[in-house]
Amino acid sequence: MTGVYERALGKSAADLHSKVRERYGIGPDDDVVCVGRGLMDITRGLLALPVLYAMPYRDLLFPERGESVPFTVTTVGYRTGAGHEVLTTRREFEFDRTERRFDSLTLWDAENERLLDFLGRNGHVVSELHPRVEDGALVVEGGRQWFRIRGRYLPIPGPLGADVTVRDRYDDEEERYRVTAVVESALAGHILSYRGAFTQEFEELADVPTDLRPTRGLSRLPPA
Repeated sequence: MTGVYERALGKSAADLHSKVRERYGIGPDDDVVCVGRGLMDITRGLLALPVLYAMPYRDLLFPERGESVPFTVTTVGYRTGAGHEVLTTRREFEFDRTERRFDSLTLWDAENERLLDFLGRNGHVVSELHPRVEDGALVVEGGRQWFRIRGRYLPIPGPLGADVTVRDRYDDEEERYRVTAVVESALAGHILSYRGAFTQEFEELADVPTDLRPTRGLSRLPPA
């Protein structure tokens, strides 16, 4: 299996823990879907609450917080109509009174050798991703960001953007994955974070369904 993160990491992908590499190695020709289940502790900041309340409409971030929140993450690889290799990641959080979903479509831009993350349903927020390997863990940080409106990309000025860091590692003793994701802003401070552990399994998937293709119409990409 060869996935979009391995494309971006190049030779350093060999330094990933074998379980982490397995998780992020799903490619468009593998006919499998990876499903992880576990519990997450979720925090969010106060200044960003007005924006967070609007985001669930697009399957982006959300205003809820909690401890030991049931969590499901689904990942699958495929090719877009324009031929780009992509990886869908769907995160679902089951709070007491509601369920929240956070979708992203990670695309390998082979021409410019970069990763792009299209966030939420229809990918109206786009970010460059910069992955690296630390002690077998995959660490991903965000870079330049855009609003995507009717196929056009409007740069998001630095102060208005979000700083995102995700760390995904495998715990050999507990035999489960541990993930930490933090979203912060120069203006609003802490926006949202989740951290916890989960196990995963692969399931056969002959064709990727529509609901796991959250963003379409990607023949045009942000400027390099």
